[in-house]
Amino acid sequence: MLGLIVRVLPFWVREPLLILFGSLFGAGMVLNAVTEPENRWIMAGLGAALLLVTAYRIRTVVHAWHARKVVAGGPASQAQPCPGAGPAAPQKKEPNTAAQVFLALALVGALVGAVWLAPRVTGDATATSRQPATCSDDAAGKKLPKAYALTPGAVTGGDLCKALNRSDLAALLGTPGETPLVAYGNSGTASLTADKVPESEARVQFDTYTVEFSATYNHMTIALYTKVLAPQTLEHREGKVLGRPAVFTSDHLMQFRFGGVGSTSPAMEGPLARTLTVALDRKDPGGTFDFTVWSESGAVLPGDDVILGIVEKILPTLPASR
Repeated sequence: MLGLIVRVLPFWVREPLLILFGSLFGAGMVLNAVTEPENRWIMAGLGAALLLVTAYRIRTVVHAWHARKVVAGGPASQAQPCPGAGPAAPQKKEPNTAAQVFLALALVGALVGAVWLAPRVTGDATATSRQPATCSDDAAGKKLPKAYALTPGAVTGGDLCKALNRSDLAALLGTPGETPLVAYGNSGTASLTADKVPESEARVQFDTYTVEFSATYNHMTIALYTKVLAPQTLEHREGKVLGRPAVFTSDHLMQFRFGGVGSTSPAMEGPLARTLTVALDRKDPGGTFDFTVWSESGAVLPGDDVILGIVEKILPTLPASR
């Protein structure tokens, strides 16, 4: 379609347009090659080739302009008809060069104006066209593990995701205006328990932060966790959440990079995460809720007071909150 439009345009409209876009794209490719090390030589070569083609087009336009001036001012155009000759044949009217150049500039201005005006008329594409992610369940359509039926009050990944994916979660995290990119829940079981211990989780990812909310129904009490496991983290601090024992911990996540089929690189240290671990109820019978937040972009993590406030809003919305 674009090629057809270019072919039917008059010379003095088509060539200025091609020169303009060739200059912009060629210079952009060369600049990108300088700033981006990846595929540097490919981008530089393409940019240089496009600039050379544009330079040739400029040379063609300049020669055409000079030739047009010679034809318009030459003696042949001022020749008088011979005496006795018949009426002179009507000369074909040449297109107005100035009008064509003006039309080309007007068309370029219209295109630039449309590009500038479109986001302001339709709204910012990243803000309006992106719909907030809704919760999806990895086990949708599948039966829950028997451990959930054997554990009274156990919440599923869907329950956790519904409670976590609040409309005000981004604002509570200190990033109002962001919308969830990913939201899902998973109803699984704890490893090495022969599928007898429910361990559900939910995750919501934003541009700045990712948050995870999980529930584990084992015999690990907050008192034991604080005494044995928490001291092995980078930083820990005891607290209370709605009267329940709780503890804050900080540690780095683990990252795995896949280099191809059947090959992985060793685990790498991931971003720092802050976790608030809360007892299932005030009596601390065993089992915990864990709220974790981290940032892939390196943003400063929310303070403990912020995390505490979010968890105090989430827990009462769970169907099995005690």
